[in-house]
Amino acid sequence: MSTSGIDRLLEQARTRLERVGPHQAAKELAAGEALLVDIRPAAQRAAEGEFAEAFVIERNVLEWRLDPLSGARIPEATGHDVRWIVACQEGYTSSLAAASLLDIGLPRATDLEGGFQAWQRAGLPVR
Repeated sequence: MSTSGIDRLLEQARTRLERVGPHQAAKELAAGEALLVDIRPAAQRAAEGEFAEAFVIERNVLEWRLDPLSGARIPEATGHDVRWIVACQEGYTSSLAAASLLDIGLPRATDLEGGFQAWQRAGLPVR
């Protein structure tokens, strides 16, 4: 049985990332070493809940908002050395998104293993 194209793409993306689990992500956020970005669509956030503290940037505009040279960047996108931790519902889409951030020159970007579900299971703050 051959591997699907998306499975290969996901595997390739993840080999480039130093993924973090919920507790490590929370530690980096608390220390001011990283910023968390929730890329889930509004309907999913409404149905499942939200991180207590995260930037909400839907996937379709992520690169424009985080590239420090983009005219559409958010104020927190101050340089290429910002540590962005990207989160989705389960940790699949976020891996692809974080790899895309690497591609645009954000070498410290990564994603949250297990996504919002893992964060919630770990008992970390949600709303």
